[in-house]
Amino acid sequence: MDPEILVELANMQMPYGKYQGVRLCDLPEPYVVWYHSKGFPPGRLGVLLATLYEIKVNGLEYLLQPLKK
Repeated sequence: MDPEILVELANMQMPYGKYQGVRLCDLPEPYVVWYHSKGFPPGRLGVLLATLYEIKVNGLEYLLQPLKK
């Protein structure tokens, strides 16, 4: 796994939708689970959201807190 993914998750903002402007790591878990059931978007955002899904369902959000800028 690329460690830069964690830094991006902690600092990148959701580019569109209901949570536009919210950091990916701060997205509510039900929203990320919804994406998991419907399919993640293509490209880098999809990779980030899929990684965030694994982090959230396994209770590992604390890993992202020190990486926030």
